[in-house]
Amino acid sequence: MRLTRRQMLAGLAATTASMAEAGAPARSLRPAPRGEGTVRVAPAPADALIRRSGLNGDVAYVVLNAETGETLEEYNPALPLPPASTAKALTSLYAMDALGLEYRFETKLLATGEIRDGRIEGDLILAGGGDPVLDTDGLMEMASALKAAGIREVGGYLRVWTDALPNLYQIDDKQPAYVGYNPAICGLNLNFNRVRFGWERQGTDYLVNMDARSGRYQPGVEMARMEIVDRSTPVYTYDGVAGIDAWTVARRALGTSGARWLPVRRPGLYAGEVFQVLARSQGIVCNGPVKTADTLDGKVLHTRQSESLAPILKDMLKYSNNMTAEVVGLSASQKVGEPVASLPESASRMNDWLAREMSLTGIALEDHSGLGDDSRVTAMGMARAMQASGLDGPLRPLLKDFRLEETTFGVVAKTGTLNFVSALTGFVTGPKGTPLAFAILCADLPRRDSLTVAEREKPEGGSRWNGAAKWLQRALIDRWGKSHLL
Repeated sequence: MRLTRRQMLAGLAATTASMAEAGAPARSLRPAPRGEGTVRVAPAPADALIRRSGLNGDVAYVVLNAETGETLEEYNPALPLPPASTAKALTSLYAMDALGLEYRFETKLLATGEIRDGRIEGDLILAGGGDPVLDTDGLMEMASALKAAGIREVGGYLRVWTDALPNLYQIDDKQPAYVGYNPAICGLNLNFNRVRFGWERQGTDYLVNMDARSGRYQPGVEMARMEIVDRSTPVYTYDGVAGIDAWTVARRALGTSGARWLPVRRPGLYAGEVFQVLARSQGIVCNGPVKTADTLDGKVLHTRQSESLAPILKDMLKYSNNMTAEVVGLSASQKVGEPVASLPESASRMNDWLAREMSLTGIALEDHSGLGDDSRVTAMGMARAMQASGLDGPLRPLLKDFRLEETTFGVVAKTGTLNFVSALTGFVTGPKGTPLAFAILCADLPRRDSLTVAEREKPEGGSRWNGAAKWLQRALIDRWGKSHLL
C-alpha cells in the first residue's frame, strides 16, 4: 500500500478521533433563498441558541467587523479558555513572520573524512534541519543522491545530528503513551515521528510488522518492536530500554487484522535506521549501529530542501498535525532569538510576539499546537488575531474553506477539538455587509480535568458533548450571517 504525505496526515486525523479536528461548518449555513415578498425571519438570540444546544460548561465568542475591528457581538469575551488546535493559527502567524512563506527546511549528508575510491574514510552524518514533513521517500531521494555522487561505502559509522531543535520526549505529558498525535520532537524528524504497527492473524498467532512506510517505500524497523501479551487491559504499554521503543499490546484488542500509527520516542535514531536500510538498497555499504553526532564538522555531500513554508502550514492547518505545529513554532523561536530548550519557553516567546506585534491580550499558550492542558486564550484575543492578520493577509488563504456552491456566504476557519473542548476561529463573508472575523470557545473544564490519562482517547460522553458544541458553532455562524451579511 502506498501512502502519500497527505494520506498519512489524513489517516492520523481519522485514527485519533478524540483529538483530531471535528468538522467545522461543512453544510449550507443559510436557508435556501425565498421568493419575492417573503417575510424574513429574525435570527434566534444567541443566548437562546446556547440554551438550546444543551452544552454543559462555558461558552465565549466574539464577532468583529473584519475591516475596522468594531465589535459586533460578544459573549464572555475575556474568559480564558483552552484554544485546542485553533492555537495553530497563531503559530502560523508567528512562523510566517519569523521565517517567511518561502522558507525551506534543509536536511544534509556530511562526510567527516576524505573520500577515496567511493569510500568515506570516516563517518557519514545525517543532519536534520527541523524539516517537519521529511518522509521515507525523501530519505530515499537522499540515498539515491549519495549513490549518484559516487559513494559506495562508509568506512565509519552512520551518525545522526538532531540538535537544530531541542530534543523533546513528547509534546504533552498528560496524554496516553500510545497516541500518534503526541510524538517526540527533535531536529531530525521522519514520517511525523510515527511508526506503523500492523498485525494479521495467522492461525492461533499473529504476524506483526513495524515499518516506516510513506508513498513508495515501507522499510521495516528494529528500533521499534511489538510484543503481543495475553491480557485484556491496558491495550498498550511502552518502555524505552537500550535504545529500543519496546511496545506490548493486549491480544484481545487485536481482532483479525489492522494497523495503527504509534509515536516514536527516538526520532533521530529512527530516521538513521531507515536511511541506513535505504542506503544499503542502493548498494552503499553502511554497517554498524547508528550513533549520534555532537557536531556538524564535515564536508557537505548533499542537501535536501523541503517544500516552502506556505504549503507546509496549509497542510498543518487542514490536518491539524501537532508535530508540524511544534516544529515550525520552535524553528521560528530559534530564528528570532537565543536557542530555546522547551515548548513552554518557545511558546512564551510567541506569546510576547503576539502581544507586541499584534497587540493581543489574553493569550497564554504553553505550546504551539494547542495540545497542552494549560494553554489559554480569550475569544476577544483570538478574534483580534484573525482581524489583525487581514482579509488580504497570508493566513486567510491557508484556512480551510467550507463554502459550498449553494451558499451566498462562506466560512474559512480553523477548528480545535480536545476532550470537552471545542473551538472555531476564522472569517465569514457574504453578499452584503462587511466580512466578519470571529472566535468561538467552548469548554467543560471540570469534566475534562476529571478524566484519567487512560480515559483521554475516547471518554464517555465526549462525542455527544462535541456534537453539541459543533451544533452551537453552526447555529451562531448562521445567526451572524443572517444578521450582518444578508
